[in-house]
Amino acid sequence: MALNTPRGWLITYDITNPRRLVRLHRFLVRQATPVQYSVFHFEGSAAQMGRLMADIETRIDAGTDDVRAYQLPEPLSIDTIGRGSLPGDTFLLSPTSPALQVLLQAAGR
Repeated sequence: MALNTPRGWLITYDITNPRRLVRLHRFLVRQATPVQYSVFHFEGSAAQMGRLMADIETRIDAGTDDVRAYQLPEPLSIDTIGRGSLPGDTFLLSPTSPALQVLLQAAGR
């Protein structure tokens, strides 16, 4: 796949310092869609993901914090137990994203 081909990414993090945690969360909310606590969905190319990870790296302590980005496969399959994959008041608006469509279907929308 080309570096400029849009794809879905799952970003997860474990931040040890509460202040850095809040700062990273606020930053990611502007860049990606929150899915669960410390889990975000990002829609973009590998190049965009690389830039986002570089921005994240400036906001964390690489010695104690852990941030991971997983490229989502297509087609994507999601199984949920309990409340579902998205809070009831969350809406994802990206008709071109197959990964987001699967998330919406899993949430019953």
